Amino acid sequence: MSRLDGVTTGGSERAAGTRWWWGTLRDDLWTTKVDPLPPSTWLRWLPHGIVFLAALGVLLGDAAQLGDNGGLDGEFAFLVALGHSGAMVLALWRPVPAWWLSLAAMLVGAAAVRAVMDDGYKFTWPWTAAGLIAHLFVLLLLALRVRTRVSLEALGLTALVTYVVQGLVGARNYQPTGQVAVVLFAVVVVLGIALRGRREARTQLAEQTSLTAEERARRTLLEERSRIARELHDVVAHHMSVISIQAQVAPHLVENPSDELKENLEGIRENALEALTELRRVLGVLRSETPDVPGTTPDRGGTAPHAPQPTLDRLGALVENTRAAGLTVTVEQEGRRRTLPPGVELSAYRIVQEALSNVLRHAPGATARVRLVHLPIGLRVDVTNTRPTRIPAPSQGAGHGLLGMRERAAMLDGSLRAERLPDGGYLVSAFLPTDGDPDRPTDDSPHDAAHDIPHHSTHHSTHHSPEDRTP
Repeated sequence: MSRLDGVTTGGSERAAGTRWWWGTLRDDLWTTKVDPLPPSTWLRWLPHGIVFLAALGVLLGDAAQLGDNGGLDGEFAFLVALGHSGAMVLALWRPVPAWWLSLAAMLVGAAAVRAVMDDGYKFTWPWTAAGLIAHLFVLLLLALRVRTRVSLEALGLTALVTYVVQGLVGARNYQPTGQVAVVLFAVVVVLGIALRGRREARTQLAEQTSLTAEERARRTLLEERSRIARELHDVVAHHMSVISIQAQVAPHLVENPSDELKENLEGIRENALEALTELRRVLGVLRSETPDVPGTTPDRGGTAPHAPQPTLDRLGALVENTRAAGLTVTVEQEGRRRTLPPGVELSAYRIVQEALSNVLRHAPGATARVRLVHLPIGLRVDVTNTRPTRIPAPSQGAGHGLLGMRERAAMLDGSLRAERLPDGGYLVSAFLPTDGDPDRPTDDSPHDAAHDIPHHSTHHSTHHSPEDRTP
């Protein structure tokens, strides 16, 4: 490469760098973007009120200084002062145009005073006292809302213009304010940048906290749904096993079954076995404990891997275990009891179980009442408790008992309501719709469930973590 080529390449790079610098400066400072000052946390319009009062003081003080001491006409001095004060108010919404206006007001005022300045009086120049205060406000409001680079560019251009006016142009018999002004401007810009960084850090922290809470809620929801899926798997797997066994036994119950019947029953059995295999494969994934994987929680529900899922037939044992824990519980049933779908039985049992567990944790000394209402279109479950007589112990945990109950009700297209009662107690009310035949009652009569069901001593597991009972 020749020396001429090197000079040409270096000149092109410098020209490109100059164009980039100029384009960046133009994009940053040649804009009329609206950027309103946010309201105060304590008193909403406090910052705006302070700026308006300061602008009024700058208007009166600058007009008097320019007119009485600067030798300008009253109308012209008022216009220059209006430029400084108007820049302060404009900076509340458009900080960059306000900075240009304040700088222009300084140049106009300095030029006008220089033209009429005599040797008999030393005037503060090029920045008047009121103009200096106005530009400090403008730079502070600018630094609070724009990027650091833009604030430093505005500070640099302000210092450059001040140096050119005072150092290169100059005037006769004046008190220089350029050095003091630049130092104060730098202090104000640094303060504004620091406050803006603190505000952005607090905003980011609040956003991160919100995201963390949302992620925790999402993880809790997934855990609850996984637990519900594991329990429902046991119910479905039981019925699939029954279908397979019935399809295998059916040909032996008929004399001389046809080949078509045998083939169809064999197909039913194979499909049931295949579905059962797939269910067990899914269950293996859901029940696998992965404590070393981030974001996962081991199953600590206490349920054996192949334990039968509870139904309302075990409600008596649940109530007896709760009474043994020190809680007074009464059970009522209304309506004609009938056979319910397994999902409804399981969900109703778990809702009662979780509600009673919440009473034990959050309402010590209270009494609870479980009310089951058998309706033609579904089952209503109400669990209420009275006001606690003792202060509950602090509970720690994820707090997703109500979430699990709501998920169970929503899974069945039902609804759940949890609310505090006027007397200080608490109510959990769920409606679980059914599609069964309302005219098919069971052999049991609708009397107290505690006497309707054998009171065996099987210990129930709660699967719950402590929670805030506020819905």
